[in-house]
Amino acid sequence: MRDLAALPKAHLHVHLESTIRPGTLRELGAANGVDVPAEQPVFDGFRAFADYNALIRSCLQQPEDFERIAREYCADEAAQGTRYAEITFTAAAHGERLGDLDMPLASVLKGLKDGGEIEWRLLLDHSRRRSVERAERTLDLALKYDDVFAIGMAGEENHSLRPFAALFEKARAAGIHLLHHTGEDAGPDSIREALEVGRTERLGHGIRVLDDPELTAEVRDRGLALEVCPSSNVTLGLVPSLPEHPLPRLLDAGLRVTLNTDVPSVTGAQLAGEYARVQQAFGYDDAVMADFARAGVHASFAPEATKTHLLRDIDAWLTPAASG
Repeated sequence: MRDLAALPKAHLHVHLESTIRPGTLRELGAANGVDVPAEQPVFDGFRAFADYNALIRSCLQQPEDFERIAREYCADEAAQGTRYAEITFTAAAHGERLGDLDMPLASVLKGLKDGGEIEWRLLLDHSRRRSVERAERTLDLALKYDDVFAIGMAGEENHSLRPFAALFEKARAAGIHLLHHTGEDAGPDSIREALEVGRTERLGHGIRVLDDPELTAEVRDRGLALEVCPSSNVTLGLVPSLPEHPLPRLLDAGLRVTLNTDVPSVTGAQLAGEYARVQQAFGYDDAVMADFARAGVHASFAPEATKTHLLRDIDAWLTPAASG
C-alpha cells in the first residue's frame, strides 16, 4: 500500500469552521471568553452537532481569528496531499453575529491567500432553517468577492428549499454555482428537491439516493458527483458504523463518488486519514483509492490546467505500485 498522504487530492466538501485545530480552538475560546469543553460530546443526531458547531463559531470574533484558522487550514490540507480545495464557509451568519457582514469573509480570504500552500475556491453556505433574507446576504457576498464561486444550502433537510427558489435562479443568472447538502439526513424527496428546485450541480453527501432505484439511475446517467463523507456520517449518527456505510453500494450502482471529510475536527480524520479509514474498512487497493482521487478532480470546479496536472500526478503516484 502506498502513502495516501502523498496521493494528490481534491477536497470538495469541508466546512472551514470544522477544521480548527484543537489547540487553536482552546486558545481562541480563552481569548474571547468562550468556555470550550475539554471533551467533544457524543452526538445523537444532527441537531446535537449543530449546537456544538454554534459553540465553535462563537470562538471566532476578531479578524485575526478568521485569518488564523484559514492559514492553518492551508497548512493542514497541504500535509494531507490536498492540492485543490473547495472550502465551505458560513460567512453571512458570522457577519450578522458580529455586526460586520464583510469582515469574516474578507479575513478568511486574507488568511487563505497568506496560507498559499494549496489552490482553493470558496463556497458560502446557508442553513435551510434560516431566513431568505440572510440567504440573500450570502448571495450578495458571493457576488461581491471574486474568490467565491458557489453558494449552497446546508442544515437539516426537513426545511424545504422552495422558499429560496427565486434566489437560486438569481445566482445561476449571475454565474454563481449551486452546491447543496442533500440526501444526508433525508431521503429521495430531498434529493429531488435539491435537483429540481435547488438546481444543485453535485450532491453534498447524497448517500440516501440508494433508497430510490429510479433516482439512482437518474443521478448516474446525469453524471452528478456525490460528495461522500463517511466518517462524518458515522460521527453524526446517520450511519451505524464505517463498515456499514453504503459507500461500496454507491460504487456498485455506478455513481460518481468523491471522498471528503466534511467536519474533520469533529471526526478526527483529515483527508488522508479519511482515505485510510475507507481503504482499511473496505479492503480497497491503491488503484481504487486513486480512482477516488480522480473522481474528486473531475467533479471539481478547478481550472482545466489544475485538473490536468492533478490527474497526471495521481497517475504518477500509482505507477510504482502498478509496475511492481
